[in-house]
Amino acid sequence: MRVFGIDCGTEGTGFGVVASDDSARTPRLECLTLGAVRLTKSKMLPARLEQVFRDLTAELERWQPDVVAIEEVFYSVNAKSALKLGQVRGVALLAAAWQGIPVAEYAPLKIKSSVVGYGLAKKEQVQFMVARLLGLDTLPQPADAADALAIAICHIHTAQTLSLQGVTQ
Repeated sequence: MRVFGIDCGTEGTGFGVVASDDSARTPRLECLTLGAVRLTKSKMLPARLEQVFRDLTAELERWQPDVVAIEEVFYSVNAKSALKLGQVRGVALLAAAWQGIPVAEYAPLKIKSSVVGYGLAKKEQVQFMVARLLGLDTLPQPADAADALAIAICHIHTAQTLSLQGVTQ
């Protein structure tokens, strides 16, 4: 299974691709790529959204994932920030739909619980565990990309659990 994780943000949108090799005795996770779409604040919002769409679409075409995993909307105190984040998230969903790739969505608490074992884990804890689970020598950077890898790992863990239970997605 090849999962393309996306962590949406208004300044940068992280992405990462994780492959799962279930043929071995112990399932193995491998990081194929990670990165971030950095957005220029001086550009108008439509131009920034277009950049997210183009860059994510190019990466999806390049990596040909089986599924895209993305963080669900969370509630924010600042309505304006939440609206902008929702727009970026909508563009990310559109990029996946444009490629005909199924999308799975996960709550932040579920992602952190799946990767760290604690739903209120800090970013540094997530980065550390992502590095451990993927066998990386250094912490994945930037933090947005580490979060995207965590989302992909969460999907793989969830799919493996459901498979063991005989549930098909």
